[in-house]
Amino acid sequence: MVLPRTFIFASVASAACYEASIAHPLPNLQPNDAVLKHAYAKINAALIAAIIAPEFASTSFSIEITSQKETLWSQHHTARERNVSRPDIPEVNGDALYRIASITKTFTVLGILYQHEAGNLSLDDPIDKYLEELKEEQEGTVPWKDITLRSLASQLSGIPRECTQMFSKCHTEKGMLADLLSMSQEGLPDCDEYSPNYEKPCTARDLFNVVKSKRPLFAPNMKSTYSNVAFELLGLVLERVTNKTYEEYIHEAIFKPLDMSKSTITTPPDNAGVIPLEPHYWGVDEGVQNPTGGIYASTNDLSNYLRYVLTHYNSIATGVNWVHPVSPSEGLYSFYGMPWEILHTDRVLNGSRRTVRFITKGGGLPGYFSIIMTVPDFGLGITILVAGHEGFLQKAIDAVSQTMVRAAEDVAIRQLRERYVGTYTSTNHTLNSSISLVADERGLVIERFISNGTDVLKNVFRSSTRPFYAQLTPTLLFKDEKKQRGEIWRMVQSDVRIEGEGSIWDDFCVANIDTVLYAGVGLNELVFWGAANNGQFEKVELSAFRINMTRMEGLSWHGAQEILEL
Repeated sequence: MVLPRTFIFASVASAACYEASIAHPLPNLQPNDAVLKHAYAKINAALIAAIIAPEFASTSFSIEITSQKETLWSQHHTARERNVSRPDIPEVNGDALYRIASITKTFTVLGILYQHEAGNLSLDDPIDKYLEELKEEQEGTVPWKDITLRSLASQLSGIPRECTQMFSKCHTEKGMLADLLSMSQEGLPDCDEYSPNYEKPCTARDLFNVVKSKRPLFAPNMKSTYSNVAFELLGLVLERVTNKTYEEYIHEAIFKPLDMSKSTITTPPDNAGVIPLEPHYWGVDEGVQNPTGGIYASTNDLSNYLRYVLTHYNSIATGVNWVHPVSPSEGLYSFYGMPWEILHTDRVLNGSRRTVRFITKGGGLPGYFSIIMTVPDFGLGITILVAGHEGFLQKAIDAVSQTMVRAAEDVAIRQLRERYVGTYTSTNHTLNSSISLVADERGLVIERFISNGTDVLKNVFRSSTRPFYAQLTPTLLFKDEKKQRGEIWRMVQSDVRIEGEGSIWDDFCVANIDTVLYAGVGLNELVFWGAANNGQFEKVELSAFRINMTRMEGLSWHGAQEILEL
């Protein structure tokens, strides 16, 4: 075939495109892998060093890390100082229940996605289609007819944060509570924190009475801002379209199918849960606020849930990838999803500034602080549940997240070397064609590529004075999808970072994976075939070049060249 003089791999508008966002297939993470065991030990040491601090004497925690398939590691700690006035679980374990607060929002959205896929509602319907009460006369100015279920689920509705609370932590701060006692409560609801000992939960009517008197913070879809009310309304939508209570629906549609056997919305027995010494929210009935923060769950159950998220996030509802960002939050690195809180950072990996995505949801109620997160590019799920001192949660996040992702990256690079690295040569011995692959912190990289005697990297890639390398990025698709055979990869040009570059546009890269076509096939497409029992691939197909190459065992690039040149 006649090769074009250059490949234009990057968008014309892009000044530079550095590390590809996907550098390897999902690593096969095994609990007893030596690399992971070293990471567990490092995490455990950091947790022990943190929890011995005097301020955490009454703090219990449960942490569990899972792959897509199974739990990899867990650690549980029972507080040194216990709540003797209300005895709880004797020893904290993987089934111990915590209030998970706003993590509940993800279950509410999952229920909405299920109903969207079933055709019982549309994410793009206005909320007042399902909640007629919002069409009633109101003192407020919220434009309910313009607020969709999607915008509510994505923190883009622009409506206020709370229905009842004046201050999010007034339950636990005595000084603030004293101030509240001297303030007029005229016009306030008589439920939740405004009822004695939280004895009276708020109802749907209480919610409607409050929200119909509110002004919006922003116009719908203008700017993301956190709202608990949004999920209370979505919970009511679920009740209307399913003709079940929120509790019944979540149990039947999510808890039961995912084997979350301990999880509940009704208060569990004290001896099943972790009840801290500090002022706490155990046993408080949240009523209409349950869809925003009412679930009790364990790390074992939440690992089941995260395994489901990791394996189904792009197939739950047609047209929805559940872990994609929906809108920016503040700064360069933070985004809202539906309803995920997403961090994109290039400060995690060793030797690479490739972006790592943490898809998280945190939660907090008096005495309870928690987070779940997935790292989709590594197939990792992490649950951290804390009962006691709020400050321990961030220490646990710091101890677990970066260490675990770095370990998973090390496993991924090792598996690239075991399965793909080597020199492959044409099965047609009349052609001087070969390709040599290496793997390191950049991912799977083409070291040399000769096509019918032409050095492709030197003569065919885009002309540029900027140094680059040819990286292979997996599409995670197969040429034979039915049998899951023939892994399809694409070759992309990644620019080498040069310190001191001054243009702001150096950070601008518009993804452009599909490039020049030949006979309708991408010139940069490679397909790996013939995985042996040990997972090592024996053949690589360069689809557009119409070349099949076979691995040359035990030969370096230079050794292979000597044979090719004979």
